[in-house]
Amino acid sequence: MSTPLSVEPSSLRIVQYPHPTLRHVSKPLRRVDPELRAIVRSMFELMYAASGVGLAANQVDLPYRLFVINTKSDPEAVEDEHVFINPVITSRKGMAEAEEGCLSLPGIYGQVKRPERVTLNAFNLSGEELNLQLEGLFARAVQHELDHLDGILFIDRLSPTGEMAVKEAVEDFESQFAGQRERGEIPDDETIAKRLTELEKLRT
Repeated sequence: MSTPLSVEPSSLRIVQYPHPTLRHVSKPLRRVDPELRAIVRSMFELMYAASGVGLAANQVDLPYRLFVINTKSDPEAVEDEHVFINPVITSRKGMAEAEEGCLSLPGIYGQVKRPERVTLNAFNLSGEELNLQLEGLFARAVQHELDHLDGILFIDRLSPTGEMAVKEAVEDFESQFAGQRERGEIPDDETIAKRLTELEKLRT
């Protein structure tokens, strides 16, 4: 007899700022099962639908320490699909500034300084350990998504001038969120935190 799914992958949606799960610090995963594989597939589909190159579990309201990346943002480019579980950056070199956006803050962009090259340690869905030396867009995407797992958004890394440039747009998201809360479309913080804790117990 099979155990019912605790998360229905087809029901996943990308949450928008300032949803509390975006500030949640995820704990390491300890197992991969069919449900998690289905979640990952759904994450890729959501990412492609939004024309993104990366998506972290926090962004689909889940507390799992994983993210997916395809720098081509092309569902046909299966060879460019990457799943990183329990990722850790072990070295950083150089510094570069480039424009970033976020699927949880659609329409907002800003210049962000990040290390130019990084070494990433992580596991894939097959349980294989990965040690990758990355640069360019791939390195930037990995750092952006890893930030998500620590509850950090790219707007937190903007310069004071950059913050001012997006301030009004960010406040619009906050107003929209407040309205959704008032209409009962989004649970209160306590309810969300309790759900995340229960989901973490399943795999961490």
